[in-house]
Amino acid sequence: QVQLVESGGGLVQAGGSLRLSCAASGGTISIFTMGWFRQAPGKEREFVAVISRSGGSTYYVDSVKGRFTISRDNAKNTVYLQMNSLRPEDTAVYYCAQGPLWRTTTEVNEYNYWGQGTQVTVSS
Repeated sequence: QVQLVESGGGLVQAGGSLRLSCAASGGTISIFTMGWFRQAPGKEREFVAVISRSGGSTYYVDSVKGRFTISRDNAKNTVYLQMNSLRPEDTAVYYCAQGPLWRTTTEVNEYNYWGQGTQVTVSS
């Protein structure tokens, strides 16, 4: 069972940037779809970005398109989320998750293994 640990969150002013990392241990992530999700206070968990097993396909929620980039380095067993032009509405706990073997899905209920989350706070 793979263990996922997110890092890189913090406090940043609007317009700033952060890079989140998701380090996996206990197994390889190279054969799995990997995704980033976020949850703000009082809101449901929300899909943010997903990347296919080889990195060849990516999808984003509309609100982050052009600002966020998901990537992976399978040799390092790590997934990244580069976040630029951050907005206060991006404030949330961000979670890394392992998804299916064969589907590059945006559906939150198709992800079964989650990290502990890292807080991102964007001030105006």
